Amino acid sequence: MKLPFRQFKNKSLFGLDIGSSSVKAVELKVSPRGYELLHLGVAKLPHESIVQGAFLNAGAITDAIREAVESAKIKSTNVAVAVSGHSVIVKKISLPTMTREELEESIRWEAEQYIPFDVNEVNLDFEILNPGAVEGQMDVLLVAAKKELIDDTVNVLAEAGMTPSVIDVAGFAVANAWDANVEAAPDEVVAIANVGAQSTNINVLARGVPAFTRDISIGGNAYTEEIQKTLSVGFEEAERIKLGGAGEEDSQDVVPQEVEQAMRNVSDQVIGEISRSLDFFSATSAESRVAKVYLAGGSSKVPGFDKRFEEKTGFPVERLDPLARMLPSSIYESEFVKDMAPFLGVAVGLALREGSER
Repeated sequence: MKLPFRQFKNKSLFGLDIGSSSVKAVELKVSPRGYELLHLGVAKLPHESIVQGAFLNAGAITDAIREAVESAKIKSTNVAVAVSGHSVIVKKISLPTMTREELEESIRWEAEQYIPFDVNEVNLDFEILNPGAVEGQMDVLLVAAKKELIDDTVNVLAEAGMTPSVIDVAGFAVANAWDANVEAAPDEVVAIANVGAQSTNINVLARGVPAFTRDISIGGNAYTEEIQKTLSVGFEEAERIKLGGAGEEDSQDVVPQEVEQAMRNVSDQVIGEISRSLDFFSATSAESRVAKVYLAGGSSKVPGFDKRFEEKTGFPVERLDPLARMLPSSIYESEFVKDMAPFLGVAVGLALREGSER
């Protein structure tokens, strides 16, 4: 998919996913045979450094960017990054047919009708989809992001010594990773749910083109918070339990049944929110019904989440492996990389921009 939100210069770059719980840096080598993982670095962020997209601890974020890049041994300073959350609006709109130049002149006026922000407070971009599909009309994908969010992102990158080459939307980046790894029927409608720590990005693709995009404010931290309330433990202890630490010596007083029920309750909440978004898409779109849901993001690793999703919604479910078609390399064979794969959808999709934009 060739749909970056903003592209500045076409240089050799790497993907940098500034998530709410960690920073992931991925550098790929892209060739006609496929792509190879050259470097991977991960750095944790202190709890609540980023809350609902707002950078509350810029210093910690900058340090984590440096740590991720240095641990990956990445030499390039040109990055592709992604933004998401309620400060980002993506809408598919229908407009009278016009040239790209004409649309560039009128896009701010058109955008005023579709975005809930002051048009002077946002960065805008657009992509014309399927031009000429309907006589006299064209579909346009409109993207708006608050300037404050873009500025915060650019500033932490500058502090870390990085230069943004592409600013993308997280949902588009994951779709780019999906496109590179999944063979889908040309007319198939699929949904990708990228379940992160604080939020979930939902992207519905019809014939490989974004038809519906939404971010919902629930993710993996909800599991941690539910465990905290259920067992009266701190955030870090609850994180260990969520990730399978219930049997460890320091967690020996945990009652497994309580943990299991707490996790199931949150899974039902997350699945319910995703399902309602997909129902809204089906009710408001002329596209066919979603044929399959692909789950991505570190929080989709929660035990039983995929099976519970199928049971609750009836949708066929498949986990997205953004490294599925990776060419063999020494780094790819490591257990660390295999364990990290579900977390890397955004970073891999961003790193693939280097190949897809050439």
